[in-house]
Amino acid sequence: MVRAGRADLLTPCPHGPPTRNRPIDAADLLPELSRLLPPYLARQRWFAGTDEPVVEVRAATGLVDGPDAVVRVVVETTGADGLGAAVYQLLLGVRPERPRGLLDLHVLGEVPTPSGRQAIYDALAHPDTALAVAGALFPDRRFGTAELQKGEQSNTSVVYDERFILKVFRQLHEGANPDVEVTRALGSVGFADAAVPLDVWADGATDLGVLRTYERSSGSGASLAAASIAALLEEGRDPRVAKADLAADSRLLGATVARLHVALAEAFGTEPADGEAWARQMSAQLGRVGEGRLDAVRLAVMFDRLAAAQDLGQAIRIHGDLHLEQVLRLKKRWLVLDFEGEPDRPMAERRRTSSPLRDVAGMTRSYQYAAALALRERAAGRKGVSPDDRLLVTMWVERNMNAFLTGYASVDEVHRLLPQSRQSRDALLSVFELDKAVYELAYELAHRPDLAGVPAAAVAQMLDADPPLPEFPAGP
Repeated sequence: MVRAGRADLLTPCPHGPPTRNRPIDAADLLPELSRLLPPYLARQRWFAGTDEPVVEVRAATGLVDGPDAVVRVVVETTGADGLGAAVYQLLLGVRPERPRGLLDLHVLGEVPTPSGRQAIYDALAHPDTALAVAGALFPDRRFGTAELQKGEQSNTSVVYDERFILKVFRQLHEGANPDVEVTRALGSVGFADAAVPLDVWADGATDLGVLRTYERSSGSGASLAAASIAALLEEGRDPRVAKADLAADSRLLGATVARLHVALAEAFGTEPADGEAWARQMSAQLGRVGEGRLDAVRLAVMFDRLAAAQDLGQAIRIHGDLHLEQVLRLKKRWLVLDFEGEPDRPMAERRRTSSPLRDVAGMTRSYQYAAALALRERAAGRKGVSPDDRLLVTMWVERNMNAFLTGYASVDEVHRLLPQSRQSRDALLSVFELDKAVYELAYELAHRPDLAGVPAAAVAQMLDADPPLPEFPAGP
């Protein structure tokens, strides 16, 4: 269901359309959007829901006219129960015929207009309209080719000329987007392993997209981990002597993350740790999972221990959603991406300071998740999973997690940000790993229900660990 917006229905393009283009009459599209938008949004990975939402059109703006016409539409969505309000932007291509080669995922459908029937589709998914978008947003630059990036979830990115990458933010929030704010700050203190903005598309104080230099890579951490595990299972050898050993890369990644935390502390400053606030956030996240899915009583005991702990180190601005998909392996270094924080947490919570070990826990959980997905995929195949396979994958996880932690600890400056005792560090890392697994469960239930068993099993395994998870030392 779509409700037409208010008097601001046809607002000027925030960046201003280039003089060579005349804004199209976006109002012609509105009557049929009520039919097309809800099912289209429900199919998108960047939409924070699985059911068709109630949609209100806030604004519809002609961004590009001509044969590659583009309309920017801003909508407010709520669930069928009236909960979960969010604001999204869509860049819609408009053509008399559906462009060839587009997946159904990227096509809304056809609408009648005074100019005849028009096909409506995601403008960023087709090279011609993606080029038209870049030309309208950044008229001082010239672009020749455009390619939609695959696999992104919360936003949409397009690579231009294999030199630039434009990330268009899908869900909008008032104020600076953390991915822009944090990377700008990192650049100001000389941290070279995060891509700084070249240009920002904004509507007043609200960031809508960001243009950066495109870096060629050998793959994301997630793709390299998947390939390493697959090769390990085919070889059937100890990970220490396997050809696809990833430990050296993991060690370098750990050092990169430690230097990232040192740079974040320099750019934003530090604050005293607040275990009570962290425990409240964890309890709130547990509440988003729903009753009966996890052992809430035992988890509450872990959170209470955190709230009463004394030696917790410093709080800094962190990445907030650090995992193997958020890092790219370049020729000699790792590049850290996507500083928006976990997409299913409230924006105010994403901007809060936390322990650097929360990012570390995101990485250690990511190694565990990669292993679980690899075994799950192998179990569905012809060969199945043997006890030897499970042992090899367990050894792979331990080897790469230890390499990552060794690399992290090799950066002397990061230690001043962490708890001072080894026992406190181990306990804090463990409780953040639990919290991360709880978040993963809530995320998978909302977006990929068939994978919800992976984080649910991880939570149960951590709670039933033998030996048990480390506890915070008693206070004075």
